[in-house]
Amino acid sequence: MKILIDARLYGLENAGLGRYVMNLIDRLSERDKTDSYTILLRKKYFNQLNLPGNWKKVLADYRHYTVIEQMRLPLIILKEKPDLIHFPHFNVPVFCPKPYVVTVHDLLMHRQKGKEATTLNPFIYSFKRYFYRYVFDNAVRKARKIIVPSETVKKEVVSFYKISKEKIAVTYEGVEQINEENFSCGVTNKYNIKKPYFIYAGNAYPHKNLDRVIEAVKMLNKKSGEKVNFVFVTSRNIFGKRLEAKIKLMKAGNYIKVLGYIPDADLFSLYRLSEAFVFPSLSEGFGLPGLEAMCSGTICLASNIDIFKEIYKDKVIYFEPLKTDSIAKAMEKALTMKPEVRNEMIKNGKEFVKVYSWDKMAQQTLKVYEDSNRL
Repeated sequence: MKILIDARLYGLENAGLGRYVMNLIDRLSERDKTDSYTILLRKKYFNQLNLPGNWKKVLADYRHYTVIEQMRLPLIILKEKPDLIHFPHFNVPVFCPKPYVVTVHDLLMHRQKGKEATTLNPFIYSFKRYFYRYVFDNAVRKARKIIVPSETVKKEVVSFYKISKEKIAVTYEGVEQINEENFSCGVTNKYNIKKPYFIYAGNAYPHKNLDRVIEAVKMLNKKSGEKVNFVFVTSRNIFGKRLEAKIKLMKAGNYIKVLGYIPDADLFSLYRLSEAFVFPSLSEGFGLPGLEAMCSGTICLASNIDIFKEIYKDKVIYFEPLKTDSIAKAMEKALTMKPEVRNEMIKNGKEFVKVYSWDKMAQQTLKVYEDSNRL
């Protein structure tokens, strides 16, 4: 079988999507020596990426969500003549000339709308939203198979699009086991972070619910005799700037620090030294950061939403994300936890995350390819 993968999102600068594509490519290239692969890459990784002989790289340096990609990708596909294509994101060309599978990570943008969710003027936003829904709906309805990262997302897709459950395959994402030799005790000095501190890493989009975390930190500091700090690790984009402005407006800058992108080794070290990773999101497709935090050696505090209950089971401390006092109480519980209880929770968390494997994800994805090719 000749498989083409749109890998233009390859790279950690593309956040969770980039990590998904990287691990998919890495694991498939190790596992599958029978099928032939063609992958589309942007210029940054075209020369960097070394792959086995049954893999071919094609330069496709086109930005996502543009008319150009809609026009150029079908021409590349016609030239390469694959039996099957995998689009790891919803931006499938409307006139895709070959059969494909698509990964749908969530339906967040179907629900999230309005000025808080965009930086565009209303006219351009309305046009882009229409284009987004047209492309997304087309991708879902014409796909041979749809890959999703959780049962929660599967239920949402089935309900929203009224399609058969058999068309959707759940492939849980994975967690890299972290080499403890890479941990650095000096990382707090490097970033001028005072203990005790809590941490969040991820985007600062409205659904991440970070405003209530700021309020919870203020509440906790007002109640606690000692200063409790909080670290946000997030992109320095417009949403990151809005977060910083909110911290300033709420006069919480004395105990909240905002960091931009930092290397994984530093991030995982900051996780390990924190009181807990706080995940207050109102909606997710999987929840990888919480698993990475547990793997690093800290505990996780998370919203009591369906997706987290599915992925984290009973290995985290849950709170009600719409109630600031509930978030603050969960943080206080982490602060006052007896050492032996904390150590046991960390130990159980480290063992639990081994359930989620990128190798297993790649194996399941390969089966999706084989099943789709027989349709």
